[in-house]
Amino acid sequence: MLYIVATPIGNLGDISLRALETLRAVDLVVSEDTRKTGLMLKHFDIKKPQLSFHEYNEDRVFPKILSLLEEGKSVALVTNAGSPAISDPGFVLVRAAIQAGLPLTAIPGPTALITALILSGLAVHSFTFRGFPPHKAGARRRFLTVDQNSPHTLIFYESPYRLKAFLQDALTVYGNRRAAIANDLTKLFESVCRGSLAELISQLEKEEPRGEYTVVITGAEDLAQPE
Repeated sequence: MLYIVATPIGNLGDISLRALETLRAVDLVVSEDTRKTGLMLKHFDIKKPQLSFHEYNEDRVFPKILSLLEEGKSVALVTNAGSPAISDPGFVLVRAAIQAGLPLTAIPGPTALITALILSGLAVHSFTFRGFPPHKAGARRRFLTVDQNSPHTLIFYESPYRLKAFLQDALTVYGNRRAAIANDLTKLFESVCRGSLAELISQLEKEEPRGEYTVVITGAEDLAQPE
């Protein structure tokens, strides 16, 4: 059985009882970064063999995981933080298990995109998650243009190194819409900054971004957005 186990996005107190029970019961824990996962397992006094699975070793490790599942072993797939298969390599393993007819289930839990959406104050009834934008400016603008006329609230992940450039491109493509940028969610220094895209860009000029960010931008049909 493949267990897709959500883990905390910051505060370890957010882990579910079912996630802990599963991690204690499986034969193997698979994650993108075994060091980070190891710290979490140690915190909860869970001792399990681990296997690293990421885009750089995918071809080598992938068959091994499938072989273990076919042998009847139980495997827990976790990500560095949050729900596996959301903007991480876990998706290919989930799809392969389904195609192979192997049993799998999900242990739900925290995810940054939903937490940020709720805290943004923007419309939550209909939204589109777009993951990480391309790194280069031209590709990033083309990526943003796809949703230029979308009525849905838009959610993105972005690194601190490209956050300012991303917001500037979003301002160019979408105009000065209302938005929110969330950082260190569930942690001690959690922050959610809300305002127009221009206001958020101006605010970032005062301090250097740190950590991973979730950006939420209002949809094209939200009439409450600033001019």
